Amino acid sequence: MEVKITKMQGCGNDFVVIDYEEFEKTEMSMAEFAKKACNRNFGVGADGLIIPDLRNNTETDLGWFFFNSDGSTAQMCGNGMRCFARYVYDKGFVNKKNFTVKTLAGIIKPEILEDGNIRVNMGKPILEHSKIPFRGENKICVNNEEFEITPVSMGNPHCVIFVKDKPLDYANKYGSYIEKHKFFPENTNTEFVKIISRNEIEMQVYERGCGITLACGTGACASTVACVLNNLTESHIKVNLLGGAVYVDWQGSKEDLGKDIFLTGPANYSFRANFLL
Repeated sequence: MEVKITKMQGCGNDFVVIDYEEFEKTEMSMAEFAKKACNRNFGVGADGLIIPDLRNNTETDLGWFFFNSDGSTAQMCGNGMRCFARYVYDKGFVNKKNFTVKTLAGIIKPEILEDGNIRVNMGKPILEHSKIPFRGENKICVNNEEFEITPVSMGNPHCVIFVKDKPLDYANKYGSYIEKHKFFPENTNTEFVKIISRNEIEMQVYERGCGITLACGTGACASTVACVLNNLTESHIKVNLLGGAVYVDWQGSKEDLGKDIFLTGPANYSFRANFLL
């Protein structure tokens, strides 16, 4: 059996995209198909699986199913949402460049810009369930190393840690341990952030259910919120990732947490193929 799939990526964060009617041919669960398709040795290879949900919905224009490469679900994915937005617009599933998507993190609003980038209203960061979200108030110990953390939720959990050296080194050394730390009952994404200037940061993510990836949109958003709350950057910053750069804008503050956060960046096709099962 073979099914038609599309491979897409946003800053190197890559995804297998399949239409629902094609997925139904597999007679597999979505989690099973995600693990098979995303396997980089025996499948297509990707960080996640995206399936558009075109069923009638009174709340939004459409929805999606999103799975990590290990078959687990994720509430949101910023890079995945940009790829999803380009895909459903190009396929004619929506006929407008600004639309709404139902996700496990709530309603997300992507917009296809004239320059080809995708701007996504990611909604409001969630802080009230993250204990005290400001640097210096939360600490965890991993392998005899103590870290000051800023927990931020973008519908999915994030742990932001500011570092002075290469973020990738920290992700390699500590990411897997922090992901499953007892502080985070549902496990967590972890961002190691180096401040370059008031307008630019470098970030490396260790993603829950994926490991080290080239980019993470929700992680870039969570990192920006943490930077602003700790007065380390301005509200609109460039976030440098292993796979490229995105721009994040959050006009919130410690006194006004209820502002939406916006993520802007590329979404590109890699290839289309028939995937043999």
